Amino acid sequence: MKIILETARLYLREFEPSDGVHFYHLNNDEEVIKHTGNKPFKSLKEAMVFIENYSDYKQNGFGRWAVCLKKTNEFLGWCGLKLENNEIDLGYRFYKKHWGKGYATEASLGCINYGFSTLKLKKIIGRSHIKNEASICILKKCNFKFKKKYVYDNQPAVLYALINDTN
Repeated sequence: MKIILETARLYLREFEPSDGVHFYHLNNDEEVIKHTGNKPFKSLKEAMVFIENYSDYKQNGFGRWAVCLKKTNEFLGWCGLKLENNEIDLGYRFYKKHWGKGYATEASLGCINYGFSTLKLKKIIGRSHIKNEASICILKKCNFKFKKKYVYDNQPAVLYALINDTN
C-alpha cells in the first residue's frame, strides 16, 4: 500500500486492484454520479479493468487516490488531482453514506496542500455541474475562487481556481 498523504481522520493512497469493486458501486449509484457526466460500469470486471489500467501515477506522478478512514481502513471514496487539458483538476467522489461528514473537504484540503507543497503546482482548478451545490460548497470551503460559468461534458458547469501564492 502506497500512502500519499494523511489528514486528521484520513489517509489517501494509490488505488489497489481490489478497489475496482468500490468504483463499480460508486458509479452504479445514480445519485453519486448524477452530476459527473460518468456512466455506470457495465460489470464489475469493467471496473476492475479500469483500476488495473489506471496510469496517472506513472504518467503524471499523481492522480486520484483512495480515501480511507484511519481508524478502520474503510474505503470512503476517492479524491485527488488529475492532469486534463494542461490543467490540474481537483476531483472527488464518495459513497453516499459518507456525505455530510466533512471527508470530501478534508481530503480535498490535503490534496491541495500536497499539490502546492510537494508537487509545486501553481494552480489547481475545480469543476462542478452548476446544480451540484455540495461540490461547489466544498470548493468554496477550500478557498477556490469562482472563474466562470461554461459547458463541460455537455452540461452547464462552473469553473473555480486556486492559485499557489507561496511559490
